[in-house]
Amino acid sequence: MMKKKLSGIIPPVATPLLDHQTLDKDGISRLVRHMMDGGVHGLFILGTTGEAPSLSYRLRYQLMEQVISEVSAQVPVLVGITDSSLEEAQHFSRKAQELGADALVAASPFYYPAGQESLMSFTYQLLEAVDIPLFLYNIPSHSPHVFSQETIVRLLDHPQVVGYKDSTCSMIAFHQMKMFFEDYSEKSYLLGPEELLAESVLLGGDGGVNGGANLFPSLYVKLYEAARGGDLDRVKALHHKVMQVSQHLYQGGKTVIQGIKYGLAQKGICRETVALPLASLSDAEKAGMLQFLENFETDF
Repeated sequence: MMKKKLSGIIPPVATPLLDHQTLDKDGISRLVRHMMDGGVHGLFILGTTGEAPSLSYRLRYQLMEQVISEVSAQVPVLVGITDSSLEEAQHFSRKAQELGADALVAASPFYYPAGQESLMSFTYQLLEAVDIPLFLYNIPSHSPHVFSQETIVRLLDHPQVVGYKDSTCSMIAFHQMKMFFEDYSEKSYLLGPEELLAESVLLGGDGGVNGGANLFPSLYVKLYEAARGGDLDRVKALHHKVMQVSQHLYQGGKTVIQGIKYGLAQKGICRETVALPLASLSDAEKAGMLQFLENFETDF
C-alpha cells in the first residue's frame, strides 16, 4: 500500500519476451535493475508499453510476480488491470494486491462506448473488490471512451483513487485538469507522453510515465529533477535529448514499443521480440535506429 503521494519518473515497463508465449525472465531482471540503477521513482507494469492487452493472463501473472519480488518494495510497483470484463479486472486486481502491488492503474474499458455513469459504476465496483490504491488512466489512442474531466474529479473524491495518468497528449487538457488538482494536492497527476514531461513538470505536474525511461532512465530522472528545480537551461538541453529519442525511435508514434525493445536489445538487456499482433521492425527502420543509438550522446 502506498504511504505517500507518488511523483517522479515511473516508467511503463516493457515486457521482455523470448517468444510470443514465453517471458524472458533474465531480461526482466536486467531491465528492472537497469531502471532502478537509473534512479526511477517507481515502475508501472502491464501498461501499453508493456503490451498487456497482447499477453495471456498466464504471462501477466508471471511478470507481476517476478517484478514485485525483485523490486522488493524499493520503489512502488503499479500494475495495469484494464479490462472490458469487470470480473476479470476484479480477479486480476485481487491477485495484484495479494502479490504486494502498491497500486493499480485502470483505463476505461475498451470496445463498447460506455457512458460516463457506466464508467463510474464500473470503477466503483472494481474498487469494492480490493483494498488498494487506484490510478485512473486516459489513453484515447487505445481506449477511446475516456473518463471525462468531470468523472475524474468525482472519482478523485474516492479515498482509494490516488491519482490520474494522462496520455491524452493535450496540454489544454492538462491545464484544465491541473486546476481541478489544486483541490487534491495529496493526489498525483502524471503525464504519459515524454515529449510533454518538461513543460508539465515546470507547470506543476507530478511527473511522467515515460517509455523512453526503459532505455535511458537517468535522462528522464534528471530532466524531471531539473524541471522541479526550475533550471531552465538544463531543462532545455535534456528536453532536446528526449525529443531526439522520440523522433528517431518512435517515428511519429508508429514504432514506440518496437523502438524501445530494439534499443534494449542493442544494450544487451533483452530481445527485440514483440507480442502479436505488432510487427517487427523492417531492416530500414533498424538501420536508422541503430545509427541514432550509436551516435546518441548519453553523458547526461
